[in-house]
Amino acid sequence: MVISKGPLLTDAAKIIGKLTSAAIGFEADYTTVASAELMRKLVHRRIHWKPAAGLIMRQRMIKDREELLIVRAAVQLGAAVYEEARASIRSGVRESEVAGRLEYAARQAGADGMSFETIVAAEKRAALPHGRASAQPIPRRGFAVVDSGVILRGYCSDMTRTVHVGRVSREERRWYEAVLEAQLAGIAEVVPGKTAGQVDQAARQVLRRAKLDRYFTHSTGHGVGLEIHEPPRLGKGQPEQLQPGMVIMIEPGIYIPGKGGIRIEDMVVVTDRGCQVLTPVTKELIEI
Repeated sequence: MVISKGPLLTDAAKIIGKLTSAAIGFEADYTTVASAELMRKLVHRRIHWKPAAGLIMRQRMIKDREELLIVRAAVQLGAAVYEEARASIRSGVRESEVAGRLEYAARQAGADGMSFETIVAAEKRAALPHGRASAQPIPRRGFAVVDSGVILRGYCSDMTRTVHVGRVSREERRWYEAVLEAQLAGIAEVVPGKTAGQVDQAARQVLRRAKLDRYFTHSTGHGVGLEIHEPPRLGKGQPEQLQPGMVIMIEPGIYIPGKGGIRIEDMVVVTDRGCQVLTPVTKELIEI
């Protein structure tokens, strides 16, 4: 939590100031030196200030019922505006125009804003895992990756779908089916008690069998909530155990230089017995 000057900070200082002595933890990753000094000045007693990096983030990993209701609504809104923008994907339309239509639709639908700068990357640019929408027109054929998310009542959504402009070749279809199988394998591994590393391994093994793992250059997923990237990180060897109430992304992908890329991403909530996929958009390969 970032400490800033205002009524909340003043009220907190008054409460802390009533203590005769105490150790007060603060989020060192988010608190500036200026904010920490201001808090010390407002509290006129001898208080021990202790950096507590990650403390709040760990509490935020588990969403309560009210938070999950907001997250679900954010996912539904994000899915709806994606479907609207997808209709604009065709040869000759600029990537930035597709992104602009999606973001405008999100604002019209009541989103607070976007979770991050919308990614629209077509053909060779789809090989860039974080290829922001450019002024480049969408080519006559090739994969087009759209990664977007909205903020609703403070909570982020995130999803990625990959479509194909023009007819899909046999090889391209094999690539897509391998990524989809990897994504489904990762989702199947989302069970309370499993580790984040096990989820990553399940997805990675599928791409290894398909001899595509060298093109999978990032982790399988991450947590999401008030921020677009939160713990846990679903990467190689990550020991964090999954718990009910966690909201995570499952997003394996492949990025083949000079040819293109594919990513499929869903938001998933960990339940008592397994998980539930929140993203309602089809993952069937669509040719445009």
